[in-house]
Amino acid sequence: MTSTIGILGGMGPLATLDFVQKIIHHTHASSDQENIPLQIHCVPQIPDRTAFLMGAGESPLPALAKGLNTLIGTDVGCITIPCNTAHYWHPDLQRISSVPILHIAQTCAQQLTRQHIKSVALMATDGTLKAGFYSKELAQYGIELTQPSTEIQEKIMNGIYLVKAGSIEQGASTLEECVKELLLTGVESVILGCTEIPFALDHIHSETKPFTLDATDTLAKACVEWYAAEQLKTL
Repeated sequence: MTSTIGILGGMGPLATLDFVQKIIHHTHASSDQENIPLQIHCVPQIPDRTAFLMGAGESPLPALAKGLNTLIGTDVGCITIPCNTAHYWHPDLQRISSVPILHIAQTCAQQLTRQHIKSVALMATDGTLKAGFYSKELAQYGIELTQPSTEIQEKIMNGIYLVKAGSIEQGASTLEECVKELLLTGVESVILGCTEIPFALDHIHSETKPFTLDATDTLAKACVEWYAAEQLKTL
């Protein structure tokens, strides 16, 4: 087993690119050779995760499993998935994986605990909300989760799909309004639980950033921590 990290991406391509950049940002390498070795599987043709969870379309699990096996075949040491909704299939994928798969909701819960935050709202796809893995992981750390109202959730989904379609500024403006509305509910922080959301808000330099937790960023930090731990084993 190597210390190469496999990235099961493509959901969507911009989110995968953003995730890789965040890994590089947190690595603090002083030369090319000090960066983390990555094996990136970016196949956007994986069936829509939210559509399936909401009762329409085909299951993405076969395509996810195929990508997983492709990465394992390249001798990676762990795998990470820069797509929140795809974590609904994390247990299924972990069962067939010979290497650990990091979990994005768990990395969020750990980060919130370090920040002593006990109440959050979640911005995510309809599929992620229905899957329920965020509420499960956060509850294990004693963190109270507030989900958006139906009206706000419709705006969140609209913003996400605008970003996926390339209308980044328009989508980001919509998503920023949703963050502000959720903060008015009295929560301490808002989890940006869809990989397109932090990408879009960073694009417009949103003033809401100090009051949010970027799930993609916590996963990227977890990758850096995993790699550092693996390097220590070789000393």
